[in-house]
Amino acid sequence: MPVTIGNVNLYMGPHTLGAPDNLEETIVDFIEGAEKRLEIAIQEVDNWNIANAIIKAKQRGITTTVVLEGDYLKSYPGLKNPYREGGSLQHNREIMATMMRAGVNVKLDFNTSIFHQKFIVRDRVSVLTGSTNFTYTGVTNNLNHIFVIHDKKIAVLYYREFKEIMQGHFGKLNEGHDKIPDIEEVSEIPIKVLFAPDHNPEMEIMKQMAKATNRIDFAIFTFSQSSGIDDQMLLSARAGVKIKGVFENKAGNQKWAATKVLDRAGIDTYLASKLVHDEFPEKLGKLHHKLMIIDEQVVIGGSFNYTGPANALNDENIMIFGNLHETDPAKISKQKEFASYALKEVNRIIEVFGREVYT
Repeated sequence: MPVTIGNVNLYMGPHTLGAPDNLEETIVDFIEGAEKRLEIAIQEVDNWNIANAIIKAKQRGITTTVVLEGDYLKSYPGLKNPYREGGSLQHNREIMATMMRAGVNVKLDFNTSIFHQKFIVRDRVSVLTGSTNFTYTGVTNNLNHIFVIHDKKIAVLYYREFKEIMQGHFGKLNEGHDKIPDIEEVSEIPIKVLFAPDHNPEMEIMKQMAKATNRIDFAIFTFSQSSGIDDQMLLSARAGVKIKGVFENKAGNQKWAATKVLDRAGIDTYLASKLVHDEFPEKLGKLHHKLMIIDEQVVIGGSFNYTGPANALNDENIMIFGNLHETDPAKISKQKEFASYALKEVNRIIEVFGREVYT
């Protein structure tokens, strides 16, 4: 079961790898709850159960619009006979065609870099977002999280971003540079929403880290030395903040990764091993989280990897839950309850899948 604080929900998955929540079910249920509209911005869809939920929503009269990353609809290399079916990403193309035949308004992104969003606006009063792509691996083999927020003010922020996406104003082609949205309090949890590249999420993450006085925990798919976040992590460690985190195995072993730099500085770092664990029905594909917990009270998550391109070129979003300056004990308790759910999963990933970094 997710952690639920009023209208704020956090799901950690997938259950097929021992996490507490079923991510596919969460996405499908959210789509099925629509009464009027669905605006979906997603990098990739190859999961027929999720696609069928979208199609059925359209068939029962829901105004449904989907924006996809175009690169996930091509064959690599191109087919010698393009008139036959098959090739890489065939599922993606079949799903797109089926949605279009059902009358779903399907668009491809204009971003020459990566359209990396993962969000749904439902009836313009609820939002689903997080690190999870709408793929079979995303909800069964990859470690991911989902936020579901039932709040009109938050939904409006994502709807405005969706409108900009539909106009092609995002990524390298963004023309607006909107101001950072105000913090909104939902069920006594402050929530700050930022979109890349408009709002420079990297700087906001560094600012949140700079407030830490006790500990920083993280689970991250891609974490490069070019991000600046590793520099702030080193400064926080020198200031006495305890830091522990886990990287995706393959990405964490790249030359550009921050893994070894942090490990050599004495930061408690791990790689998520892909060894088979017989107790789980699926094998780990990727640690795909983009997740940080600060002082066991603030949670940062979403689609944003800790890289330069994610900050400057890709289309991304993050949510920040909590406020380290809060003084109301009741509000602090709610923030810590929310954060403890994420922290428990990060610790579980390290315990079950983690291996030490060898420098």
